[in-house]
Amino acid sequence: MAARIWLDIRPLDPVRSIKGKLALLVIVSVVVATGLVVIAIRSETQIRVIMAFSMIASLLFMQLLAHTLTAPLREMTAAARAMAGGDYSRRVTTGSRDEIGELATTFNKMAADLEAADRHRRELVANVSHELRTPIAALRAVLENMVDGVVPPEQATLGAALEQTERLGRLVSHLLDLSKLDDGVVPLDAREFEVAPFLAGVLRGLTVDGATAGGAWSRRDDVRLRLDVQPQGLTALADPERLHQVVANLVDNACKHSPAGGTVTVRARTGEAPLALLLEVEDQGPGIPAQDRTRVFDRFSRAGTPTAQGPGSDGGTGLGLAIARWAVDLHGGRIEVADASGGCLIQVALPGSAAVVPHPRL
Repeated sequence: MAARIWLDIRPLDPVRSIKGKLALLVIVSVVVATGLVVIAIRSETQIRVIMAFSMIASLLFMQLLAHTLTAPLREMTAAARAMAGGDYSRRVTTGSRDEIGELATTFNKMAADLEAADRHRRELVANVSHELRTPIAALRAVLENMVDGVVPPEQATLGAALEQTERLGRLVSHLLDLSKLDDGVVPLDAREFEVAPFLAGVLRGLTVDGATAGGAWSRRDDVRLRLDVQPQGLTALADPERLHQVVANLVDNACKHSPAGGTVTVRARTGEAPLALLLEVEDQGPGIPAQDRTRVFDRFSRAGTPTAQGPGSDGGTGLGLAIARWAVDLHGGRIEVADASGGCLIQVALPGSAAVVPHPRL
């Protein structure tokens, strides 16, 4: 009962060090012993009786203090055992300000990080399994129909099989990119380059190899790509390969959500600092709701807004915008969905500085 009252009151929590608490223990023990000696002298009680009472009082106080000091350690031990069994939800409760309190706070942060990592791992496995199941099932159905003679091996049938194969290839490529990004093994080779020919090459490659919205078989021939670079001769400092990933993924996403006969515009302007760059990719689709503007950059996330071709018409992987955000973060820049009069407008701002953030995590 006394121990419970002591734990509820926690009079030693304001003390900021274990040494202070031990010093307080010594002081209280000396005060108790001295007080009992004074009482013994005045009441003519035998010294051995007073010494016995002093030892008992000191031991009781020490037991209460030790119980208070070691309670977080026992909780941490129980939580560590639970983590070894796969339960990362346990936390240590303490109001102490000493070294053990700091250790408990650090332990709780570690437990939260491990819980988040475990949750992310489970979600990643579930999402990857789901993403792989759809194109594999579709490809299997097409091939089985051709083998059984139900569907002749015509161009349209082979084109559908090719589309699902390309979708699998894009998913595997994105997963490999994510694996490299998480391991922090992707280097950043920032150098100065001219923006207009670089962006023109990116858009030309997208148009030629059919990377826009669905692969070579089902690419959006009805969507026009427009490039607007001001001023002429604009230069920037960035990693061209990483920036190519950003622009290609943003344009590909914009094409998927554009209406028939729509236009996807890529703009480039001077940033706020020398060699800084402001990029914009704008489409004429339905746009992204305000509540989804942050979530669209998460892995496997797709906005639920229907488009002219259906939501993510080719069944996109949901990884393109996550990779784009990672590449922008690696440069120390920012990427966000901005307000637009119509459609979706995504802005990318690069600082134009060689001082970049090393290997950010997705």
